[in-house]
Amino acid sequence: MRETIFLLALASANSGISLRIIEPMLPRLAEDFGLSIPATASVITAYALAAALGTLAYGPLGDRYGKLRVATVSLFLAGLASLACVLAQGAVSLAALRFVTALFASSATALGMAYIGDRVVIAERQPVIARFIAGTLIGQAAGPVVGGLVTDLVSWRGALAVLGAVYCVVAAILYLRTRAQWANERPVATRANPFILYPKIFALSRVRYVLAAAIVDTSLFFGAYSFLGPFLNLKFGLSLSMIGTILAGFGIGGVLYTIFVRKLLRALGQRGLVGWGSALCCLCYVLATLLPFWQTALPATICMGFTYYMLHNTLQTKATEMAPEMRGTAVSIYTSTWTLGQAMGVAAMGVAVETIGYAPAIIGFALGFFAFGLWLRGNLQRL
Repeated sequence: MRETIFLLALASANSGISLRIIEPMLPRLAEDFGLSIPATASVITAYALAAALGTLAYGPLGDRYGKLRVATVSLFLAGLASLACVLAQGAVSLAALRFVTALFASSATALGMAYIGDRVVIAERQPVIARFIAGTLIGQAAGPVVGGLVTDLVSWRGALAVLGAVYCVVAAILYLRTRAQWANERPVATRANPFILYPKIFALSRVRYVLAAAIVDTSLFFGAYSFLGPFLNLKFGLSLSMIGTILAGFGIGGVLYTIFVRKLLRALGQRGLVGWGSALCCLCYVLATLLPFWQTALPATICMGFTYYMLHNTLQTKATEMAPEMRGTAVSIYTSTWTLGQAMGVAAMGVAVETIGYAPAIIGFALGFFAFGLWLRGNLQRL
């Protein structure tokens, strides 16, 4: 079981890399395709949209056919799609291939959580899940570094090829090491539509509040964060490798938060986490955007990751209780909504950058995130 969880965590880390690998590449992609950076950001939007759609299916399909079986097949297909990205000749074809990649890439995260729930007793489950999620955060931290470094050393095509190869290798190892477990998963054999619970969940007002908050949360934060790298490149002329290292600070901050969350919760409570998290996160964006020294960017992004999870983790906790009688399907919807919000934020930010420029747009989104945090602090009882 431990080996299986490790392999799923490794695949989930690679999915984290895949999610964030494009951000430092945007200037190079824009140059190669002869487009503006905001127009090229459609590649990020396409991936996030597909990930949101794919997440809705993983839980029900895993229950019906077996979680390890579905995860293994999905990861192999994600690998093939990522390898095919090497052949893209423009932003449209790359966005389409990244869309296909994302449909399968996040299966390890969703099904890994479900597998842990099936195999680990409740008394021991929380630390196991915490370590699993920490692996995902490390992958997200590594994504910009891998994207920037490999693009500088080889090309963006090489970076996506490496990503695809890792998916295929992990899928092959999962098949060889877990094939014997597939028959013991006891998949749910039912003729009922596994998606029939979705309309019932959306009928609950609490669910609608949580999902709306999730969209606003991720739209505002990731809309600004996805354009922070290109902004730093234009302002300071930094290499893609350096930009990738700076953007990796988000994942580092997220991992640090998982270490201190218990103490913070005792000291501040959920309302304090939301209020202070949004305020400090906004301040970090303002400092990273306005200060004339690029050296402040890395500590700023680390702080962004830490303070963002102060708010985001509170929403995650609310999501696990928004429909207790249908928890698995509800959390699946929440995860999909989180990704959808990111896609919407990047698209909106692209329009804002074209209209008012990088610095005003980034600061505007950051102030919006602070305002949302204040609203959430006063309305936690509705969620």
